[in-house]
Amino acid sequence: MKIKFKKIYSTSVKRMLDLLVSLIALPFVGIIIILVGLIIYLLDRGSVFYNAKRLGRNGIPFTMYKFRTMTENAPDIRLPDGSTYNAEDDPRVTRTGRFLRSTSIDEIPQIINVFLGDMSFIGPRPDPIDWLDKYVPDEKIFLSVRPGITGYNQAFFRNCADGKTKIENDVYYAINISFFLDLKIVLRTFRTLIFRENIYVDDSRKSGK
Repeated sequence: MKIKFKKIYSTSVKRMLDLLVSLIALPFVGIIIILVGLIIYLLDRGSVFYNAKRLGRNGIPFTMYKFRTMTENAPDIRLPDGSTYNAEDDPRVTRTGRFLRSTSIDEIPQIINVFLGDMSFIGPRPDPIDWLDKYVPDEKIFLSVRPGITGYNQAFFRNCADGKTKIENDVYYAINISFFLDLKIVLRTFRTLIFRENIYVDDSRKSGK
């Protein structure tokens, strides 16, 4: 019975909850987009959104929406493990972008992705499309679930898990997905945001130490 409910939740109930919550949230998302978009445009005089190609469910690419937090055409800097460089003194990040990142407001447009079915509120964070060839067969199980706005890594580690640990946690989530695990992730995410924990990657990872 427990296994049956788990399957029903992961295949049907979870998507229904995503659709319902995102539908309720969309009017508020629209207001936030207008207000934040105006601030970004007035202060940075550039595009409001950063539209990134990411790996979706079953490895199918999709366009993920975020508020732009870096300067236009900023270079892509990666850590030795292939993950994105993210530090408090990153010169690519704008003044507005630092605030948006620390509060995770930059992720709010992804509620549109949830409504469209590209993402879920809870799931593994979507990786860049060039990561697909880096996964070994046993790791690809996490691609069987929709990527999320928040997930196991974001709730408990935010930006401090290295690439290998991140994938291990994503695999764990995909195998153990349940309503109670999702609830635990939501509650932990709120705590992480309120106390602003693990916002930036440990700088030692940039040098591979």
